[in-house]
Amino acid sequence: MRFLNGQTPSYDLTYDDVFMVPGRSAVASRQDVDLAAPDGTGTTIPLVVANMTAIAGRRMAETVARRGGLVVIPQDIPIEVVAEVVSWVKTRHLVLDTPIVLSPSQTVGDALSLLPKRAHGAGVVVDADHRPVGIVTEHDLTGVDRFTQLSEVMSKDVLAIAADMDPREAFNALDGANRKLAPAVDADGRLAGILTRKGALRATLYTPAVDAAGKLRIAAAVGINGDVAGKARQLLDAGVDTLVVDTAHGHQESMLAAVRAVRALDPDVPVVAGNVVSADGVRDLIEAGADIVKVGVGPGAMCTTRMMTGVGRPQFSAVLECAAEARKHGKHVWADGGVRHPRDVAMALAAGASNVMIGSWFAGTYESPGDLQEASDGRLYKESFGMASARAVRNRTSEESAYDRARKAVFEEGISTSRMFLDPGRPGVEDLIDSIVAGVRSACTYAGAGSLGEFTDKAVVGIQSAAGYAEGKPLHASWG
Repeated sequence: MRFLNGQTPSYDLTYDDVFMVPGRSAVASRQDVDLAAPDGTGTTIPLVVANMTAIAGRRMAETVARRGGLVVIPQDIPIEVVAEVVSWVKTRHLVLDTPIVLSPSQTVGDALSLLPKRAHGAGVVVDADHRPVGIVTEHDLTGVDRFTQLSEVMSKDVLAIAADMDPREAFNALDGANRKLAPAVDADGRLAGILTRKGALRATLYTPAVDAAGKLRIAAAVGINGDVAGKARQLLDAGVDTLVVDTAHGHQESMLAAVRAVRALDPDVPVVAGNVVSADGVRDLIEAGADIVKVGVGPGAMCTTRMMTGVGRPQFSAVLECAAEARKHGKHVWADGGVRHPRDVAMALAAGASNVMIGSWFAGTYESPGDLQEASDGRLYKESFGMASARAVRNRTSEESAYDRARKAVFEEGISTSRMFLDPGRPGVEDLIDSIVAGVRSACTYAGAGSLGEFTDKAVVGIQSAAGYAEGKPLHASWG
């Protein structure tokens, strides 16, 4: 990346402070751009879901990996639960979504409690042999007594497709039958998954992030306190594909010792460590054994660190400096936090990040772990919270004494509860991924780049005023 007209900024820059200038391009189509990250994590799109309890769960991990990204399971989760989640994700289908399975004798109330757990919004009713006999959607259940059995309200006109059907053929079958979705069955007619029309289309546009055995990838985090090596070993034994050694202040002796302990295990998966915002921090973490350094202090939507402490750094400049230092050592950085629009992801990649970590942006989706709630104005939302907030500290220290928990709660940084509203036009994480990937692909074509590596090399970035940023925003109403 280079600055326009040789500009050398005299102050640090956020994503809002910069823009990209188009260059001569021979890339004919957005689909010709290779978005696979070069950092060894196996992502085919440069998106990583942050290890936040309110965001990174099994449904998120399955869905994001199927589209080529990676989810990091938080360090607060008990190891036996993490192992179960990893095993579950590894058994998910690469094309079909995991269905909501119901029996004919279950009630409308049972179905309504489960349908919001999946973006496809449908439950498959199966018989005793696990063969589909009906479909229920929220529309079918509206205005119906909650104790009514599903056998009385389900749609029995079931179009089933073969589980191994080519996605394009499946799309055409669904489109021809004017169906939004269909259960997929194995050779014996038993339910194997569910496929939406849009899901079939996405299966032709994305490449799943898979391990050497062809199973979906998943990452997990470990903190820097306690038996770091022991927990890291358990995570490796559970089958995680990337290890993230994580703490808010990554440039400290305890972190360096933790990274050394993890590196001493000689893991055959990438080791990520952070967070830092300086070249010195990157260099020290790499020397301790990190393959990837996580960059960002304070840019996240749930983070109050900068307002509480004054500590942090504008994210674009932090990524730019840290990525340059990592390249000197043949390593990489993840840009963690501060992205609100697809353009921000593109700017992070232009600055040199190999992947961009997203948290709160994905909290308000069907796939995040929280329960769907309804505000007084009818808008749907989920609750999110920062990982250094009082709420997260309570969860993390639940087994400690009351006195120790009370002491730590005094010093929290982060928002303990925030309503993350679902975008009616993009309520699922895949909808947001579509938007982000479309923006990043276009940005690469504007730069004349056919890959992320070329994008970082060819991007020309300028500095803009607040008015320049405002000028680029679309208007949803006339200005007359």
